[in-house]
Amino acid sequence: MTCAACVNRVEKKLGRLLGVSATVNLATGRARVHHPPDIPPDELVAVVVKAGYTAELPPPAASPASPVSPASPTGPEPEPQGAGTEREATERYAERQRLLVTAALSLPVLVLSMVPAWQFRNWQWLCFVLTAPVAVWGAWPFHRRALRGLRHGAATMDTLVSLGVAASFSWSVYALFLGGAGEPGMRMAFEVLPSAGDGAHHVYLEAAVGVPLSVLAGRFLESRARHGTGAALRSLASLAVKDVAVRDADGTERRIPAGRLRVGQEFVVRPGERVATDGVVVAGASALDLSLVTGESEPVEVGPGGAVVGAAVNAGGLLTVRATAVGADTQLARITRMVTEAQAGKARAQRLADAAAGVFVPVVLTLAVTVLGFWLGAGAAPEAAITASVAVLVVACPCALGLATPTALLAATGRGARLGVLISGPRALETLRRVDTVVLDKTGTLTTGHMTVTDVTAASEGPGRDAVLRLAAAVEGGSEHPLGRAVVAYARKELTAEQLPQVTDFRATPGRGVRGVVEGREVEVCSPGTDLGGSVPDSGSGSDPGSGSGAGAGAGTNPSGAQDADLEAAPDAAPDADPGTVLPDVLGRALAEAESAARTVVLVRVDGVVRAVVAVGDVLRPESYRAVDRLRRLGVRPVLATGDRPAVAHAVAAELGIDEVHAGCTPQDKAALVGRLRAAGRRVAVLGDGVNDAAALARADLGIAMGCGSDAAIGAADVTLVTGDIGAAAVAVRLARRTLATIRTNLVWAFGYNALAVPLAAVGRLGPMTAAVAMSLSSLLVVGNSLRLRTWEPAPRAATGRGRASLGGRGR
Repeated sequence: MTCAACVNRVEKKLGRLLGVSATVNLATGRARVHHPPDIPPDELVAVVVKAGYTAELPPPAASPASPVSPASPTGPEPEPQGAGTEREATERYAERQRLLVTAALSLPVLVLSMVPAWQFRNWQWLCFVLTAPVAVWGAWPFHRRALRGLRHGAATMDTLVSLGVAASFSWSVYALFLGGAGEPGMRMAFEVLPSAGDGAHHVYLEAAVGVPLSVLAGRFLESRARHGTGAALRSLASLAVKDVAVRDADGTERRIPAGRLRVGQEFVVRPGERVATDGVVVAGASALDLSLVTGESEPVEVGPGGAVVGAAVNAGGLLTVRATAVGADTQLARITRMVTEAQAGKARAQRLADAAAGVFVPVVLTLAVTVLGFWLGAGAAPEAAITASVAVLVVACPCALGLATPTALLAATGRGARLGVLISGPRALETLRRVDTVVLDKTGTLTTGHMTVTDVTAASEGPGRDAVLRLAAAVEGGSEHPLGRAVVAYARKELTAEQLPQVTDFRATPGRGVRGVVEGREVEVCSPGTDLGGSVPDSGSGSDPGSGSGAGAGAGTNPSGAQDADLEAAPDAAPDADPGTVLPDVLGRALAEAESAARTVVLVRVDGVVRAVVAVGDVLRPESYRAVDRLRRLGVRPVLATGDRPAVAHAVAAELGIDEVHAGCTPQDKAALVGRLRAAGRRVAVLGDGVNDAAALARADLGIAMGCGSDAAIGAADVTLVTGDIGAAAVAVRLARRTLATIRTNLVWAFGYNALAVPLAAVGRLGPMTAAVAMSLSSLLVVGNSLRLRTWEPAPRAATGRGRASLGGRGR
């Protein structure tokens, strides 16, 4: 396909089949076709072929939805990988060779035609000899496609170029052999704005070579630019692992193609290798580089039980992984599918442009004939009439119209994927640009979704904060409870230079806490009002997650990261202090403040004396402040909807500056809230991550899912934030607005160019060669403007200077 008229023709031909609708993308050369089961894909391919184009089904790995790929009559459009890549390289080489030969033959003709001082005796005959192969062989792709279109009753941009070259060359042949232009000593001045000349003494050899040279050069550069816009999709395809080392039940390893890997099989990932597919670590520990998948440069530490993502690079130790998803179900496949589908769609403005382009070429042909007849009827010289007619044919280019949206979408979706934002298509872009209200989930969206130490308050008398924290973490090191892990992680972060000491006589009391002897001291980490002095018999290492061991066990925390429920302190997790326990004022105040904020609280006793109060809760993501502030600056009103208690919900809202809060919401309540906002005339987006957000995501004008969230949420969303960074929501809004502005600029230029150039050509003020250059430049300007999106950067991150909030909670 070469222009928007081709797009329109293929869509119409496919659309004539009962129950079939098609969206054809000029920039990618692909058609996404929806068809009933009784119409097989082979029949769709046959329809495209009958329309004058070749087509084939792309490999399943290149596209999960079996789209048809219409291509130019010279051969099918290349696929992103495999044989398609080789064919693409071959076609690009042939294109380049044709362009180079055409340029070598055309440049002498152009120079001699433009510089009268260099026009020696019989120069026009040398130009004729050089022009003939250009007009026939150099322009042959245009002639061939024009003839094929004629056989199918279609007129495209190739028809215009072919007629322009044929008319210019035919007139020049007539002038040279019959009109007197072949006389020795003939001179001819070059005029950008032509005027009536000397009748048949004027030749148009410069137009016969300039038109195909300009169009070939423009399409070659345009092809390279369009190739660049698809770099994101090709880079995603290149991340797929080709083979994998599978470990059998007897411990032996064998390498198999990655496509044969099945869910439940275990495979080995050595340092420097890519993870073959999504899975869970069975053995080993390492750091994974996810920068090529999520855009995040910071390595992620994983160990037994940790989830890994396919295509991540193992930067550390040896890992044994059990596959949990393969093929189209993996995160990489989901990302690739979303980018592919986004690039296949069309914005509303582009659909109008394609419809206009469908009738544009026949109108231009009619106008060219009308201009020729008008000039001849007005008594003008035949050369002036032909000049105007040929210029109209050449200058009228619907290519820019056809490229206005797809090139911008290709660049924008590719850039979005690199920034961690997956946009499902043009409709999502258009909606995202107009969103004025966003309903935000709390747990896992605004908050981290897992337990974190928020505050450690030590008594003024005693070992000191760091020393008490070190002792508490040593005891909690024997616990697998989420609260215990939070204390250990916090201590290792705060006390980076110190090693945690060994613990002996470790004991765990389910629902109450842990104790042990550390460096000769009796250390207890327990709930307020709990005395572990007479604790139950030794529970071993306390490593059994099901034992409920660890301080604060029974607090209702979610060890999986709280994807489907907020972290919650159970009513008995932090009771009033035991009457026999008298806390110093500083610890008493810390205990009261933590309990009023619904945090989980534990006491640290050293040798029977309370030395510290530790508060643990679900903390706000550091980027939440910035994200909410940027959304507000973009004119988007944030609304908090959570199943958590009102006190916690309002604490979060106050910390983030959110005015409208809806607490205690069930999934049905969230969906109803979205319905009320939409009924009030708001354009609503929902940002969530859990299964219970799926209904609200689906009901909203636009659904935005966290990439770390549930599959149900991601499936119901139009936009996915791959990195799980809520700040990417503002990036998505800004990218959508920038993309739609780019598309509008492209369309204004494309329509404006034709509105200006066609009348100038019709009145004889634009020569054929100048028209060819202008036509090529119009397409290049549109593509170049779209390519600016590839380097678009979101606003620089600004420091918020605000503290971190933490909260307990009970449900979303």
